[in-house]
Amino acid sequence: MAENNRSKPQQPNAREARLKAALKANMAKRKAQARARATTGQQTAQAKDKD
Repeated sequence: MAENNRSKPQQPNAREARLKAALKANMAKRKAQARARATTGQQTAQAKDKD
C-alpha cells in the first residue's frame, strides 16, 4: 500500500509538466504568429507609403 501512495503524487507532477510543456509550445506559436502579423503589417504599410 505504501507504493500506491508514492505513485499518486507523481501523477499531478506529470500532468503539470505536460501542461507546462503545452503552454510553452502554445506561447511560442502565438509569438511566431504575432511576429508574422507585425512583419506583414509593416510590409503593407510600406507598400501604401510608396503608392
